[in-house]
Amino acid sequence: MALLPILQHPDPRLRQKAAPVTVFDARLQTLIDDLFETMYDAPGVGLAATQVGVMLRVAVMDCAPKDEPPERVVIINPDILSSADRQDMEEGCLSVPDTSEKVPRYNRLHLRALDRHGQTFEVQAEGLMAQAIQHEIDHLDGKLYIDYLSSLKRERINKKLRKQRQTA
Repeated sequence: MALLPILQHPDPRLRQKAAPVTVFDARLQTLIDDLFETMYDAPGVGLAATQVGVMLRVAVMDCAPKDEPPERVVIINPDILSSADRQDMEEGCLSVPDTSEKVPRYNRLHLRALDRHGQTFEVQAEGLMAQAIQHEIDHLDGKLYIDYLSSLKRERINKKLRKQRQTA
């Protein structure tokens, strides 16, 4: 396994739409393992392949509380079938470091996806898991959570990130 570099906003690759996965081979399995290792190291609760420059519809998540066993979830070629209970939720992103804002998300959803072996599964998700699924699917579609913010809030975040890059 390897730690992968996480792309940072405004890297244009974060705006690319990912291609569907069609081959479930050893390279895909290695990518999934590397995504988990990178996500845990960051640390975060989710990571999409596009965030490490791999333009495939793959994302990993683990929304288990820190004092509980891991709940590793892999979603490939995900499709949200239904959603309900829209509300504003606090959100951050490994590709937009050291920032967070409230964005509209659905608190409940029904997802269909493929697992790491290409088997179809469906899940009803709530709370943080539902939020993470939506966030990672946005990445696969070339969107960032800051796209849901007002232009004023987006510019404030962009200014903060530019300042961080200048002092790094």
